[in-house]
Amino acid sequence: MTSRVAAIDCGTNSTRLLVHDGSATLERHMTITQLGQGVDATKRLAPEAIDRTVECLKGYRQVMDRYDVERVRITATSAARDAGNREEFFDAAESVVGTRPELLSGSEEGQLSFAGATAELDPDDGPFLVVDIGGGSTEFAYGVTECEAALSVDIGCVRLTEKYIESDPPEPEELLACLSITEAHLDDVARLIPASLHAKTFVGLAGTVSAAAAVEIGLAEYDREQIHHFDLSKEAAEDVYRTLVTESRAQRRHNPGLEEGRVDVIVGGMCILVRIMRYFGFDRCLVSESDILDGLAYSLLE
Repeated sequence: MTSRVAAIDCGTNSTRLLVHDGSATLERHMTITQLGQGVDATKRLAPEAIDRTVECLKGYRQVMDRYDVERVRITATSAARDAGNREEFFDAAESVVGTRPELLSGSEEGQLSFAGATAELDPDDGPFLVVDIGGGSTEFAYGVTECEAALSVDIGCVRLTEKYIESDPPEPEELLACLSITEAHLDDVARLIPASLHAKTFVGLAGTVSAAAAVEIGLAEYDREQIHHFDLSKEAAEDVYRTLVTESRAQRRHNPGLEEGRVDVIVGGMCILVRIMRYFGFDRCLVSESDILDGLAYSLLE
């Protein structure tokens, strides 16, 4: 019988599941649980955020049981790294899933994202700069066939929103703050991974990038086939950015392709995406729906 494995990623904004049998994806789920709600300010996971995430994990456990999953990797990233009470969440998650979450470092997160995102890509299109724009952090990973350097920086769609965006719609100075903070962190990327300045292909991961593609396409409902490996031009990204940052939350939620759970944080994420494209001079972003989850699954199948 084919070995079946599961990967779970407990991120700052979403909790996701991938079930794989070594040859194909059997199930892939994403639920916005906002585990990182308020973490940047309090340095603690909110009880209601833990409850939401654990409730989601109960559903994921049922999915895994249907497939008789043999091995599971469950990871926690930026929100848990910042939270002093993460062991409370780990205890609750372990009691439901049966496996204790691993606290990934930013570098480990970047390496796994790179492995997942580049597995289907032609090495001739490299070197790649794989960027995972998360809720609390953004990972940069550089390489061709394997990750040669990875760096995590403390900017994300949730973190920027909670720290800098108070108005609805955002004021120009709030957007400028997000863009400026992002640029300061990109200076660190360029300094610590100088080869990133010469990457041939920019591969964008996670909800902000997928949402930008979905809004550009005008998807009424999520369709992985249309989003995965969509070629998002800089012009299109800038157009989506201009649209979303000038709208109120009430207006923003009517954009086809923008999930309700991302309405509040998409502006912070788009600030990061467009600033990356401007800074590195990328004309295009290859949108990838294969990411850290796929990297985790591959690690279990090796």
